[in-house]
Amino acid sequence: MNEALTLISFGPDGWGDEIARGVLVTVSLALASLPFGLVLGFLIALAKNSGEPSLRSAANVYTTIFRGLPELLTLFLVYYGGQMLLNEIARVFVTGATVDVNSFVAGMVALSLVFSSYASEAFLSAFRGIRQGQYEGGYALGLSRSLTMRLVILPQLIRLALPALGNLWLILLKETALVSAIGLDDLLRWAGIAARVTKEPFLFFGGACLIYLVLSMISSAGLSRIETWTRRGEAPR
Repeated sequence: MNEALTLISFGPDGWGDEIARGVLVTVSLALASLPFGLVLGFLIALAKNSGEPSLRSAANVYTTIFRGLPELLTLFLVYYGGQMLLNEIARVFVTGATVDVNSFVAGMVALSLVFSSYASEAFLSAFRGIRQGQYEGGYALGLSRSLTMRLVILPQLIRLALPALGNLWLILLKETALVSAIGLDDLLRWAGIAARVTKEPFLFFGGACLIYLVLSMISSAGLSRIETWTRRGEAPR
């Protein structure tokens, strides 16, 4: 017991500092990917809800690709494929130039792409839950299309899509573990290193499980508070 406490303690004799840095990277990656995924998912949902066939087709192709590919494969394509593409572009302007893709940025891009493909479906379902009269009411008040979307439709859209988006956030938080495969020092990578060095895999992987569980519980509590806040104006049932 004392040996286990020493191994997970902070300071030169334990791995607490490294695990804490890994938790910070994991949370930072999830939080950095979330806004990009939400904005891109909203735009994809707008395209799917558009009357323009080409936009709908492009959006459907996008979601089919990123919902169909395994997340780890998407990560590898962005990290290695993106690096190859940027190197080819750089060599057009400077002979022999090389570009290194940051693993954090690659992870953020890959997770945002996958998240947006699922978030677009949540937004699209929310769009279909808003009656046409809401749009017509905004136009009748003299609001432009953009103001109607921002002041009338968007608040309802967020409320309707929030439960599904909350579930997607929890999935995103856990999928950050994939970035350990491209060398980013997240929670899982540090847990793996500590497990190999100390020969205590159950201690560190079990600890990682508990940390992910705590992060999910905190997220669930926060999402529940947000959902309650968005429904504050509704009449009690």
